[in-house]
Amino acid sequence: MTRGEVRERAILQAVTELLGEVGYQALTMDAVAARARASKATIYRRWRNKAELVKAALDAYDSEFNLVIRDTGELRGDLVAVLEALRDKATDEYLGMLNALIAAARYDTELAAALHEHTEDEELSPFAASLDRAVARGDLPADVDGTLVHDVAEAMILRQLTVGLPLDDAFVTRVVDDVLLPLLPTNS
Repeated sequence: MTRGEVRERAILQAVTELLGEVGYQALTMDAVAARARASKATIYRRWRNKAELVKAALDAYDSEFNLVIRDTGELRGDLVAVLEALRDKATDEYLGMLNALIAAARYDTELAAALHEHTEDEELSPFAASLDRAVARGDLPADVDGTLVHDVAEAMILRQLTVGLPLDDAFVTRVVDDVLLPLLPTNS
């Protein structure tokens, strides 16, 4: 890894940490620079504004998160692994950060656009790799709608969190067996 890559990772990690600690409104380039031990000039050379920097941090966070999701070798197991990983990701700190970003995006059009771009990037979906593997194995057709899978699972997770119900094994099994697998067209 080059020095520039190390510096970029430190900056993006600082953004994620600070978002969790102080929220979007109080996040400053000065605080990011201090936490990452980088200059503001270094930050502004890569990102034009705070919204772009936050998007880059979320992109990096999700990309790294997706790398640790288990490959079980079969579609059902992979879907369970994705939901278990998402359950682990749904910490109070992470959910607080997301809630703060959603609230801030109501009043900050640059942030709203950046968050929209982040959520529309299909490659950042935690389901992308497992669905791609299923297509490569011939379990699913090439035109499988990964966005629909992600949206449905995310909606169910958000509902569960909103009403205060656990993301337990029974929930994971129900989402996979009763919703996602029936939703997916198989190559039979």
